[in-house]
Amino acid sequence: MSVGEKLSPILEKYKKLNIRHRSNQFVKRVGITTLALTTLTFSSAAANTGSEEELQTIYHVYMGSEYVGAVTNQDEVEAVLDEKLEKAQKDYSDYQVDFNNEVTYIPENVFTATKTNNQNVIERLNKSVSVEADAYALVVNDKPVAYVQDEKAAEEALKSFKLNYVSKEELSELEARSNDSSSTPLPALKENETRLLEVSFKEEVEMKKAQVKPEEMMTSNEAAGLLKKGTLEEKKYKVQDGDVLSAIAEDHQLTTGKLLELNANLKEDAALKVGSELNVNVYEPLVHVLVKKEANKIEKIAYEKEVEEDSSMNKGDTKVKQEGQDGEKSVTFETTEVNGSQIDKDVKQEKKIKDPVKYIVIKGTKATPARGSGDFGWPTNGGYISSKQGPRWGKMHKGIDIARPSDRTIKSVDNGRVVSAGWDDGGYGNKVVIDHGNGYKTIYAHLNSISVSAGQTVERGQKLGIMGETGEATGVHLHIEVYKNGSLINPLDVL
Repeated sequence: MSVGEKLSPILEKYKKLNIRHRSNQFVKRVGITTLALTTLTFSSAAANTGSEEELQTIYHVYMGSEYVGAVTNQDEVEAVLDEKLEKAQKDYSDYQVDFNNEVTYIPENVFTATKTNNQNVIERLNKSVSVEADAYALVVNDKPVAYVQDEKAAEEALKSFKLNYVSKEELSELEARSNDSSSTPLPALKENETRLLEVSFKEEVEMKKAQVKPEEMMTSNEAAGLLKKGTLEEKKYKVQDGDVLSAIAEDHQLTTGKLLELNANLKEDAALKVGSELNVNVYEPLVHVLVKKEANKIEKIAYEKEVEEDSSMNKGDTKVKQEGQDGEKSVTFETTEVNGSQIDKDVKQEKKIKDPVKYIVIKGTKATPARGSGDFGWPTNGGYISSKQGPRWGKMHKGIDIARPSDRTIKSVDNGRVVSAGWDDGGYGNKVVIDHGNGYKTIYAHLNSISVSAGQTVERGQKLGIMGETGEATGVHLHIEVYKNGSLINPLDVL
């Protein structure tokens, strides 16, 4: 059995008193075990060899509780570690850095140093010993999520995160009130005034001292951004009627390809089944800010509308008897928001300031066969608009064209008197013109045949003729124009 093996239990016993290497900033302490170990080694060796030889000191190196090996020169090991630490201190000059594990040297006096290997020990230490920085961890529900330089930076990160949801002025005013030791009640809110009552975290958020690799450190702004952005979490989305794949992906900040990747059984060209669930990834904030406010708002009280009928006025005529005016009320309420989204509103007080004034209109009910009501009907039985009003083929298209109705009957859009009914040389073909007696006039063109004559009184919905393609027409359709007080208007505004 070698001397080192015989001494191992003794070395463990005295280990706590031996030389340690922590950093250049720590004193290297020589333990008092050297003499005792020398004596023990000498006695044991003399007993085995029966002669006295010259002793030499070797050093057993430990990293934390792990044995690394033995060296003949402690200074060589320390020089390598010091150089590594100095480089880290230079690279990360903003931080207080040190080794992650304590290096301990246990001296032993031996007759032969055959079990030492300086280079091997140095290489192992170089690979295993790493540098860590003093830091403050932002801890959410007992889980560290970000590391910053010091307590001040941690406080700044949390404050910066809160400022995503409240203004700097609001937060400063709340902090000033919180630091005020007086118990003076808050004054009543002024009109349209808002006051912050509370800003807190829904989660348990703490700041704790820590040691981490320097590259894991963040600035306070980076830490605040991480708290807000959070981490990706897989969630389910239930397909709604009308959903399309690209829209679902966009709503969840995904590409269509990524959505397909998350749902292996889904095909890009396949129809989505309403009610089925899709896997979607969403960013979930690490922390949720709860904000409580009280506010006063001057809100409108909408006025009511009332219609009075007058049989002496023609049907379709109206007259305002009284203009409406909104009322006002003062409302005081408290709101609760989580990360900017309101989840609760509690009205505390409501007081009427001004009563609303009714809007009253008089509506005529007197029926006059030759006078329209102003309430226009559709001139055909269905159909679609094949051409709208506006520039067309280098000139103004004055009306709209309606084609492909369920049948070809053309009807008057309102009561009125036929001004003219017959052929028009200007390209309209068979044309009917009706004066509705209330400022409106309508023109119906390209009819195949006409069923009314000039001077005749017609009712709303009465047949005027049959749709055709007479005149300058490119197909069977109705061309209709509408005039109000002599000015051309868009038929779609009144039909």
